[in-house]
Amino acid sequence: MGIELVASVDVGGTFTDVAVKGAEGVITAKVLTTHERPEIAIIAGIDTALARLGKSFANLSRIVHGTTLATNAILERRGARTALIATEGFRDTIEIGTESRYDQYDLNLEKRLPLVPRRFRFTVPERLDYCGNVVTPLDEEKVVSLVPALRANGIESVAISFLHAYVNPDHEKRTAEILSRALTGVEFSLSSDVCPEIREYERSSTTVANAYVKPLMASYLERMKTALADTGFRGALYLVTSSGGLTTVEAARQYPVRLVESGPAGGAIFSAQLARRLGESRVLSFDMGGTTAKICLINSGEPASSRTFEVDRAARFLKGSGLPLRIPVIEMIEIGAGGGSIARVDNLARIAVGPESAGSEPGPACYGLGGTRPTVTDANIVLGLLDPENFAGGSMRLDPNGARQAICRDIGGKTGLSVVESANAIYEMVSENMASAARVHAAEHGVDISDYTLVAFGGAAPLHACRVAEKTGIVRVVIPPNAGVGSAIGFLAAPVAFQAVRSLRLPLLPTLGNAPQVNALLDEMEKEARAIVEPGAAGQPLRVLRAADMRYVGQGHEVMIELPSGSLGIEDGVALRSLFEAEYERLFARVIPGAEIEILSWTVKVTTAAQEESVEPKARQVPTGLSGMGTAQREIFRGLGEVAICVPACDRTALKAGDSIRGPAIIVESQTSTFISPSFQASMADDGCIFIERV
Repeated sequence: MGIELVASVDVGGTFTDVAVKGAEGVITAKVLTTHERPEIAIIAGIDTALARLGKSFANLSRIVHGTTLATNAILERRGARTALIATEGFRDTIEIGTESRYDQYDLNLEKRLPLVPRRFRFTVPERLDYCGNVVTPLDEEKVVSLVPALRANGIESVAISFLHAYVNPDHEKRTAEILSRALTGVEFSLSSDVCPEIREYERSSTTVANAYVKPLMASYLERMKTALADTGFRGALYLVTSSGGLTTVEAARQYPVRLVESGPAGGAIFSAQLARRLGESRVLSFDMGGTTAKICLINSGEPASSRTFEVDRAARFLKGSGLPLRIPVIEMIEIGAGGGSIARVDNLARIAVGPESAGSEPGPACYGLGGTRPTVTDANIVLGLLDPENFAGGSMRLDPNGARQAICRDIGGKTGLSVVESANAIYEMVSENMASAARVHAAEHGVDISDYTLVAFGGAAPLHACRVAEKTGIVRVVIPPNAGVGSAIGFLAAPVAFQAVRSLRLPLLPTLGNAPQVNALLDEMEKEARAIVEPGAAGQPLRVLRAADMRYVGQGHEVMIELPSGSLGIEDGVALRSLFEAEYERLFARVIPGAEIEILSWTVKVTTAAQEESVEPKARQVPTGLSGMGTAQREIFRGLGEVAICVPACDRTALKAGDSIRGPAIIVESQTSTFISPSFQASMADDGCIFIERV
């Protein structure tokens, strides 16, 4: 049986990256994203890569797809016309939130508006207690009476979130059943399906977000399937979730909120895979594309993960300023800093970069596609760091004069700086933005960022990696092979996975009470997860991971503890307490002797093995200098003034293991370029990685 041909696609704000893996290795392509119909760029990119192999869509066995469509719909507020139906008296939960202020002393503080305006929020009489017992029966006549208002307002999607529905979903299901009979073509999202967990605000917010993007994603996925069928593709299509696992089209259609941050998850998988291969225990993943930069900590070969996430933050570094989502997610920090990030002079005469991006339409001024505002890519062109004749693998030619004119007009004309000084200022500001994000992310996790190795990928990251490393005190940078399409490469290693979560609050005494109830719940959750994973597992063995969210009674946050395999018994209470206290002490350097412990929620994750080769870490070849190959020279501008210096510009494909070069220098490849600053030296490893180390 031959090696299957697999394609992966990462749809970004500016570029759509493609990787096709088969017996010949990995072939990559990069095309401009078509925002109105993303499937057009996807088909074009895959077709370009397949053509290089002499293959067609009919030869593909699988396509893995990561998308920012759900995220962008929330950020740009272009989702479906959505209504919320809540328990009577709880209409404004999604607006009241936790009643906290993310910045206590900001008198002009602005909160993000809910996805559902107040006029589209409705309530019905019903009430359950915290055990799921009926206090007030569902008023079905009131439910029926909502139909005219929902029709009159053109509602396309309905979120239903009742109090304590995570324990007993009957009222939510009955409400959806009644409304679906009267409202054809309307999507429904139930909190008991989307987020069956305690915490009313987060559960409602997540359910609303799911409802908000559900019609959009359903329409897109249907178009995508049709477009692929027209090419002759007969394989399986998978979507990447925010937790880094793959899911089926059907599951993605039902739970599109889990696709938020699916694209950045591929970069974290890519970095984690590289960290394991290199034997690096501490890695800082740095993914900078055309629109955003993503930073993630990788410890012991695994990316940081979380059960909570905020989207559309009003203040990018302040927790609580966005819309909370309770979904499994790879934890990272994301900022509007990419090649297309627009530079401007603000009201205080300061040069600022991002978060607004030129994207692919109209793009940076140097693209010549109608963009007139200066961007990071324009600055890199002016500084000589990019070759205008060989951008994005030679798929497009850049216009240096357009870049200079935009920077001179919008930056130099307002600050008195020359065009080169303005370009340098843009380069420095965007690098500082990313360094600041890395410092914040490291501080939130209580680690010293200078102890980490920076893995840089994405179309723009290798150009800025050395400067970010200098600003953060990092002494070692790695640029992996195919860095320009790193996230798409990461998708190739993603396992098929699904994570189910349920809230069932139990006290943890010297014994574990209600063990039969817990085992029945865990078995039910495993069955649910297996039903989603098995169709895509193609006979692969499955791993089942179980965990419990535990805390001291009275605390507001939990610690996730992995459970032992097999059924739990009442005697496991002592073991669970020991596991909790060991993890609690690791996190907070102390335990609370004798304090009562409770379990709030239970998690079951079913997953296949990651699709990666097992490679033992091995020693790198000793750098010996360049191996006599010809090296072109390129003029670049460094520092203030218009004085250019000539630096080596090496073709990455011509470098051999052991070749090394001292900065300043540029290493060029088809989909990105790596700039080595004067304080670093680069060397080529036998696995194709570029190691850049402080000298």
